Amino acid sequence: MQPEVVEILSPEEIRRTCNRLASEIVEQAGDLSQIVLLGIYTRGVPLAQMLGAQIQALEGFSVAMGALDITLYRDDLATIGIRTPVKTHIDVDLTGRTVVLVDDVIFKGRTIRAALDAINDYGRPDRVRLAVLVDRGHRDLPIHPDFTGRQLPTAQQEQVKVYLKDIDGRDGVELIRPL
Repeated sequence: MQPEVVEILSPEEIRRTCNRLASEIVEQAGDLSQIVLLGIYTRGVPLAQMLGAQIQALEGFSVAMGALDITLYRDDLATIGIRTPVKTHIDVDLTGRTVVLVDDVIFKGRTIRAALDAINDYGRPDRVRLAVLVDRGHRDLPIHPDFTGRQLPTAQQEQVKVYLKDIDGRDGVELIRPL
């Protein structure tokens, strides 16, 4: 039997959600020159780029951006499987900056814990904020996003799959329910 697939966000809804998230980041940012959008591989990177482009459109200012690989900082590789690390790209010192970590889905919180550990290798930010497209709940760790695109209550056995054009050839968010 095929699992049930439910569309949660259409391409247009993803665009609008990213526009809203960018506006919220600008509202809370203060000095945009101190912001660094740091996308977590894989889908957090194009999401950070989308947010950066929207901030540029809104404010006429290009915020610093980077891409963070957290593979070697994970404590759950035995559960999720071995992954080949990707090169982290951070062209600015994070010390004294406000880092906005960007990821597609927050679930247990382990990815964000690993990202917080990884950030320490690149400086000591003043503040770290978290922006996610989808918060599906079920945290194992006391981590909560500051900017949330969609709050989506799920069952443990369900999956949330984010598709982004740069990686998957299409935009969308689906909830997958096993039968």
